[in-house]
Amino acid sequence: MHAGLAQRLRQAATRQAAPTQTATPLSLRELLHLHGEGSGAVLLLLMALLSMLPVAGAGTVLSFGILALAGAWLRGRDSLHLPERLSALHLNPRWSQRCLHGLAWTYERAERWLRPRWQALCHHRTRVLWGLWMALMAALIFLPLPLGNVLPGTSLMLLGLGWLFRDGLALLVSTAVGAAGVGYAISVGHLAIAAWQQAGAWLGW
Repeated sequence: MHAGLAQRLRQAATRQAAPTQTATPLSLRELLHLHGEGSGAVLLLLMALLSMLPVAGAGTVLSFGILALAGAWLRGRDSLHLPERLSALHLNPRWSQRCLHGLAWTYERAERWLRPRWQALCHHRTRVLWGLWMALMAALIFLPLPLGNVLPGTSLMLLGLGWLFRDGLALLVSTAVGAAGVGYAISVGHLAIAAWQQAGAWLGW
């Protein structure tokens, strides 16, 4: 299934490589349509990937979308009706092509490396814990930190893939990457506070 999806995504990327006047921006809604399904895990994967791209304002908008999806998971729901502003979020043709190739590569590697194992971590009773984890990662993505979206975004991508493939090991790796993201945010915060205090000392505040 995922091999066919990867091929479909690469075909879409080829269309994005068309001359600029014929290529059209790709939206989150169209990405979901290419997947042929709108499950929460797929939506999480897509929003996490888009949040890591250097598109102005995308991380802020998507952090709210991820937070809303986390709320749905906490209520035991696996789907989310996307607000129009979020579903209409689009990329220019160049980044659309890169995103599609990146997704295809991700699914091809996931097909090789991921498999059902340690499925207790994928049990429906753990959804509350993973929903809380998604909310924490969304908060990190929202913070205006340099490269601060990379680790939480990667954590959420691994979470989405782990849930899709029922792979508990991928979920554990997701928590490790996310914990590194938390550590990074705390370190940057400490540095910012120290710099502010030093500046205050120099200026006599």
